[in-house]
Amino acid sequence: MAEALPFRVFGLSARRPAAGILLAMDVDGPVLEQLSREECLRLMGSVPVGRIVYTRQALPAVELVNFVLDGGDIIIKTDGGSKLAAATRGAVVAFEADSVDVAGQAGWSVTVVGHAAAVTGAEETSRLERLPLTAWAPGNRDHFIRVAPAIINGRRLGGRAG
Repeated sequence: MAEALPFRVFGLSARRPAAGILLAMDVDGPVLEQLSREECLRLMGSVPVGRIVYTRQALPAVELVNFVLDGGDIIIKTDGGSKLAAATRGAVVAFEADSVDVAGQAGWSVTVVGHAAAVTGAEETSRLERLPLTAWAPGNRDHFIRVAPAIINGRRLGGRAG
């Protein structure tokens, strides 16, 4: 059997292991952490802007939107006649929110996949109107979209060690 040879991949060093043996790595850079569902929701609640990914004319479309969390659901306020409002009624969508510190090479990103639904009830609409959700875009934003998360995935990248 040949001797294990050293190799380097993106700041990680190790020796090639025998079959079935995990790599032992010396990490001298940022640490990547998988986040719990609770931490994902907490981080998402700390930022006012995210991106919704939906299908428009059979192609993926991405829009930057203001949002707020309501009981773990994502609430977006838009124009009732918009392409976003029409395309997300009953659709499966993705949603992403993040925060990045470029200088510190750190940040986090949370991705959600879930069903989007228009909020139609007068009582529920009235309740959502009282949430701290302000659209930055101009125009009449009188339509609410609720995204109920089915899958939540989050990662945090810490700054460089030492």
